Amino acid sequence: HTHTHTQTLKLLSVEMQLLPTLCVFFLQLLRGSAPASAALAHHVAGPHWLPATATWYGSPEGDGSSGGACGYGSLVDVKPLKARVGAVSPVLFKSGEGCGACYKVRCLDKSICSKRAVTIIVTDQSPSGPSARANHTHFDLSGAAFGHLAIPGHSKIIRNRGLLSLLYLRTACKYRGKNI
Repeated sequence: HTHTHTQTLKLLSVEMQLLPTLCVFFLQLLRGSAPASAALAHHVAGPHWLPATATWYGSPEGDGSSGGACGYGSLVDVKPLKARVGAVSPVLFKSGEGCGACYKVRCLDKSICSKRAVTIIVTDQSPSGPSARANHTHFDLSGAAFGHLAIPGHSKIIRNRGLLSLLYLRTACKYRGKNI
């Protein structure tokens, strides 16, 4: 009985020594102190969205190209891709290594853009133009994917805009029931 009592006292002593440290840590979190909030942000902060531009190509409701530089051919118009495809600038295409990568994209103009992100799959390298600069990130989306960026009923308006500022985020590709 004495042995258990001694162990309990030692454990309480250690806990009491840790209590001030934990209190300071949580107070720093509440105040927004850089060291504490940075440590927490490393573990719980979400991914960072990055800026880019976007245009569209092909028919307004179409799949953009007939397969593109990645060699997907007619697969770009069937599930799971189903025209959620696009060409990307060299910084993301990486001489073909970017083929098949998935990105969430969302445009910024609240008057025409949906709040939800659209997931696209890289199937092509974008042509020369604003995207040709080595450090510029650009998405040249299929007409269908570009239209999905809009508030419902505004897909024609968003396509008429032509060039959009957007945010993008690399994401895992999800192909329900498909092995690609």
